[in-house]
Amino acid sequence: MSIETQKSWKRFDRRATLTRYLIGLISLAVVVASWRYLAMDLQYFASAPAEIADLFERSYPPAWSTAPGIVAPMIETIHIAVVGTIVAVILSIPVAFITAENTTPNNYTYALGKLIVTVTRSVHIIIWALIFVVMFGPGAFAGTVAIAVRSIGFCGKLLGEEIEEIDFNQVEAVSAAGATKIQQMIYGIFPQIMPAVVGLSVYRWDINVRGATILGFVGAGGIGVQLFNAINAFQWRAVSLIILAILLVVFASEGISAYARAKVR
Repeated sequence: MSIETQKSWKRFDRRATLTRYLIGLISLAVVVASWRYLAMDLQYFASAPAEIADLFERSYPPAWSTAPGIVAPMIETIHIAVVGTIVAVILSIPVAFITAENTTPNNYTYALGKLIVTVTRSVHIIIWALIFVVMFGPGAFAGTVAIAVRSIGFCGKLLGEEIEEIDFNQVEAVSAAGATKIQQMIYGIFPQIMPAVVGLSVYRWDINVRGATILGFVGAGGIGVQLFNAINAFQWRAVSLIILAILLVVFASEGISAYARAKVR
């Protein structure tokens, strides 16, 4: 009499299971080693609630009397984000064309496009702001250039991916009608990526509004200057008012961005 062996289904075989456990152990070891290297001390967690309560007590109520003084810097912050985004989108379009594999003229332009995208995206906006404050001096111009340069790589990368997914039959039809290379881009490619350009521009502006609020910490203009000065002077009621104003502007930009993206879909 034969005894039938029951087979049980397993998602991974023995080797895959051991490999997954090994990866998990290595990851845990890396976390523990990093924690020990940083010498993190958790003793301050016990006093954190009391410190937070004390900070809130010193920050409430907001210093409403200082509200007129933050209106102009907040408007400047919004203008920095708007101008920086517009400049970035305009400059990112040619970058996107040389970054996309189906439109770049040759390997050298493709490498140049990838270099621009990588460099502008890799450096944090605060670092760009520090560089341009040194180059152009403190003020809104340095902040606007920092916003623009930081956004070129983001917009160029995503637009380049959109160009790679276009229907090239339209480009070939325009080319068959005798269009030049520039006309092929304007009439064959750009109409197909126009919704992406609009949606990406609004989305990036939404990000840049938030980014522009901290540029003042390094002297690049905007509401960040007032926030930095208030923190240094321990004027916590003024700090709470500025943070509240920043939150209102960010919430408004979120609403405008969501509405605009819904319209271009």
